[in-house]
Amino acid sequence: MTETISSLATRFVRRRREPVAVQALRSTAAAVISYVVALRLSSEPNPLTAPLTALLVVQVTLYSTLTTSIRRVNSVVVGVLIAIGFSALVGLTWWSLGLLILASLVVGHLVRVDEFVPEVAISAMLVLGVTQVTDTAWDRVLETIIGAVVGLLVNLLLAPPLWVGPAGAAITDLAQRMSRLLDHLGEDPAGPARVEQAAARLHEARRLDNDIAQVDAALRQAEDSLRLNPRVKEGLLFRLVLRTGLDTLEICAVVLRVASRTLTDLARARPDGPLFDPATAAALRQVLRHTAIAVESFAQLITAQVSANAEEAEARLTGELAVARAYRDRLAELLLAAAREDLEHWQLRGALLTEIDRVLDELGVDKRSQRLLEELDHHTRTRRRSWKPLKRARQDAA
Repeated sequence: MTETISSLATRFVRRRREPVAVQALRSTAAAVISYVVALRLSSEPNPLTAPLTALLVVQVTLYSTLTTSIRRVNSVVVGVLIAIGFSALVGLTWWSLGLLILASLVVGHLVRVDEFVPEVAISAMLVLGVTQVTDTAWDRVLETIIGAVVGLLVNLLLAPPLWVGPAGAAITDLAQRMSRLLDHLGEDPAGPARVEQAAARLHEARRLDNDIAQVDAALRQAEDSLRLNPRVKEGLLFRLVLRTGLDTLEICAVVLRVASRTLTDLARARPDGPLFDPATAAALRQVLRHTAIAVESFAQLITAQVSANAEEAEARLTGELAVARAYRDRLAELLLAAAREDLEHWQLRGALLTEIDRVLDELGVDKRSQRLLEELDHHTRTRRRSWKPLKRARQDAA
C-alpha cells in the first residue's frame, strides 16, 4: 500500500515538473536569440529590452503568447509616443514626470493592454530620461518587436508543452479526496465526540471548495495549452471533456457538503442514540463506498488519453453506479421504516437520501454525454454568431 502511494506521488510530481522544465528551456532560448538579434539591429550597446520582451512573451501556451505579444508591443509603442510628445512640449521636470506617469496609466487603460498598463509608463519614463529621445525611442520599439517576434517563432518552432497531464492529475486528486470524504461519511461515529467528528467531516467537505479552485486554475492553463497547439488535433473536444467533467465534480462536491451538514444536524439531534440502526448503517456504508469508487472511475474516464482506458473506466463507472443504486433502493426502504418509528427526524433522513440521489444522477454516463453535447452545441452556436458580422461585411462589400 505504501509503495503504491509513493509510486503515485512520484508520477504526479514528475508529470508536473516536465512542462515546467520545457518552458524554462524555451524561455531561455528565446531570450538569448532575441538579444543576439538585437545586438545586430539596434544601436543600443546593451539591448536588454529584447530579451526582456521575449521572456514575457513566451508564456506557458501558444494562445497566451499571441495575446501577450500584441498587448506588450502595443504598450511599448504607446509609451514611446507619449514620451516623444512630452519631450517636444515640456521636457523632463518633476511635474512633467508626474503628468507623464498619470497620462501613461490612463492611456494604458484606454488602449486595453491589461496587465501591461505599468509598461506604458515605464517605457515613457525610460525614453524621456535620455538625451536623444527619438533615437532611443525607436530603438526601444525595435527591441520590443524583436523580442516579440522571436518569442512567437520559438513557440512555432518549439511546440509549447501541453498542461493536460497536470490538469488531469489535479482532477484525479480531487476525485480521490471526494472519495475519502464519502468513506468518512459512511462511518458511524460513536461516543461523546460524535458531534465533533460530524463537524470535522463538514469542515473536510467545505475544504473541497478550495481544492476545486486550484483544479480550475490548472484546467484553465490546460485549456490555453490546447488552443492553437499544432500537436493537438481535437483540442476543443479535450477542453470540453475536462471542463464538463470538472463541472460535474463541482456539483457533487456541493451536494456532499450539504450531505455532511445533514449528518451533522442528525448527530446533534441524536446526541445519545445511534444515527441509524445496524441494517440502515450498513446499507448507507455500501451506498457511499460504491459511490466513492464511482467518483474515482468518473475522474479516470474524463482524464483517460487512451480509448481502451476510457472504455474500461466507463464500464467500471456503470457497474459501480448500478450497485450503488441497488443499495440505495434498500436504504430507502430502511429509512422509510425508520421514519415511521421516529417522526421527529424523518426530514433529515429524507434529505440524506435525496442528496445521494443527486450525486448518483450527476455521475451517470447519460448525464455526462448530455452535458458534453450541450457544450458542443453551445460552442458551435457561439462560433456561428461570431462569424455573422464578418459574413455581412463580405456581402456588403460584394
